[in-house]
Amino acid sequence: MNDATTTGRCLCGNISYAVDAPADWITVCSCKFCQRATGGSGMIEPIFLRTACHLLTGEPAVYDHVSGGSGKLVQVHFCRDCGTKLWLTFERWPDRLGLYSGTLDNPDDIRMTPENTKFIFLESARSGTLIPPGFKTYPAQAATADGTPLPPEIFDTVHEIR
Repeated sequence: MNDATTTGRCLCGNISYAVDAPADWITVCSCKFCQRATGGSGMIEPIFLRTACHLLTGEPAVYDHVSGGSGKLVQVHFCRDCGTKLWLTFERWPDRLGLYSGTLDNPDDIRMTPENTKFIFLESARSGTLIPPGFKTYPAQAATADGTPLPPEIFDTVHEIR
């Protein structure tokens, strides 16, 4: 993220937010939840400390969902007027918030690098998905339910999911 505050909003503009710190990490997730939630092949989700994120206008509605992977509560915050999903909060990480990157006013504010980004749930990824070299990848989650990190696989060249 650039040094400046980054902003985002829903499709209709009734809900807007600002983030004033860099992402702690970025998750590129291909799980079925993220596919259904975005209507696409997955989700790019920068994770921030909740204290760095500030609601500027509006008040989102919240949908409670129990994660099939962790068994923990995930809350989807969305605009009740246009339906845009804006961010997730997590029982598993109560001090963190995950933005739906498509809601950013300038998506280039979030830079994905091998140091800050991991690709998860590749076992659910669409055929033809391309994974850049040098990034940490996981067939499912990157950690066990108790938070123990799992070892990543890192590809030396572009990897295509088949």
